Parts: sequence; C-alpha cells; structure tokens
Amino acid sequence: MRDLIELTDVEAPAWPLLSADLAASEVHVDVLPADPERARASLLQMQITARSRLGALVLNCGGLVLDSGWLRVYGSPGPGAPSGPPGLRGVPSLAAVNGFPERFDPGWRPRGALVVGHDVLGGVFALNGADPQVSGRPGEPGEMVYFAPDSLRWEALGAGYGPWLAWLLTGGMEQFYETLRWPGWRAESGALTGSQGISVAPFLWSAEAKRDLAATSRRPVPLAELLGVNRHFCQELDSVDPGFLGDV
Repeated sequence: MRDLIELTDVEAPAWPLLSADLAASEVHVDVLPADPERARASLLQMQITARSRLGALVLNCGGLVLDSGWLRVYGSPGPGAPSGPPGLRGVPSLAAVNGFPERFDPGWRPRGALVVGHDVLGGVFALNGADPQVSGRPGEPGEMVYFAPDSLRWEALGAGYGPWLAWLLTGGMEQFYETLRWPGWRAESGALTGSQGISVAPFLWSAEAKRDLAATSRRPVPLAELLGVNRHFCQELDSVDPGFLGDV
C-alpha cells in the first residue's frame, strides 16, 4: 500500500502533457476545478500515481465536459460551477460515481470496472478491472470498454485510459457517434445540466430509431433514469445483467 507522497511526488508527472493536450484539443472541452484535499484523497483510494493520465486528471481537475456537454469524463470532487453553462453544473466526481468510501479503505475495490465517463445517451465508458470476464465485460484487464445504448452491449475499445483520452481530444467522438447524432443535437446536449441525459423514443436500439434518428422524440431526463432503463431492458430482453453502470 503506497502513501500519498509516493503517489503524488513522482518523476515525469502526466499533468503538464495532459494540460497541453487539453489546450490543443480538436473538440471544445471545459476543465472543471478540483478541490485539492479531496483530489488527493481520491488518488490515495485509487492507489495510482500522478504519472498516469487517470491519476493526473483526478489530482488536478474536477472532470472534463466535452463537445457541448455530450460527454462527461469524471475527475476529483470539486466545488462545481455555480454559474456558467448548464453542462458545467452538477457533474459528479469519479469518487461519487464509483462509490468510493468516505474514508480511505485499503480493502475497497471498484465493482468490476471503474466507470470514468458517461455520455448524454446513457452510454458508459469504464476501465476494466483485473478480471473482466467475471464481471461479464469484454476486453483485457486495464482496457477501456463502452456500454452502448443502441445495442445494450459492452464493447471493448482496444486501448487503455491514456490513449482513450487522447482519442477523445483529437476528434475521435465524431466518427464514434456518427450514427447516434441528429440535426440539432448540439443545442439539445448543451442545454443539459451535468447530471442529465437525453431520453430518445422510440429507444435507440429499436428499428425505428435506427431507421430515422432525426424523427425520434427526445427530452431531458436524469442520467440515472437512463441508466436504469438501459439496465431494465438488458435484463428484460436478453436476460443479461450489464453490471455496474455508475451511480449518478
């Protein structure tokens, strides 16, 4: 078990490079402020160093809001954004989403995978734990996976957290979400708070939505509601439990 100094006082910390990547991002990204004390507590619980991109992000910022609020990448607990665009308000922390204990617990582990981001459609980005198969997820240990709301399945992304984050910042979302965005999506996602998502009817996995997404009916709902609906249909239609999707 490493103490906080070992995790933070490292050679070649990742934050300077990550900060430069954020400044040069090909998509709009808002960097939320962090609370230093709570950030260090989150890093200690995770037992990762500031040399990693995940450790650097958690230690130095309260999360990222990308592409007009379409995607939230979680960081450390922070003071939030009491003013400004709605999408910067109410974004939860990585600790809250994953149920970190209030005080450091050396025996605590994430529930199969660490949920690191959500999109406004209820898609879930997670970092695989040591044994993904036990948790019913594809991919290798330490690989990023995505729970797709249009298929109700987990998909392996073939990369770890650092390359995944670089892919987001260099425009990877544009092709990834090509079939899941409709004319005017940016205005709809930009009007949400950081704890809301967009409910689509008929559902994204339906033949009707796949045939004409622009013709669907859409409304803002709590993101927790979207995750609950996705879980319900996984179990109802396929008798599959998708596992932990994050607490929001």
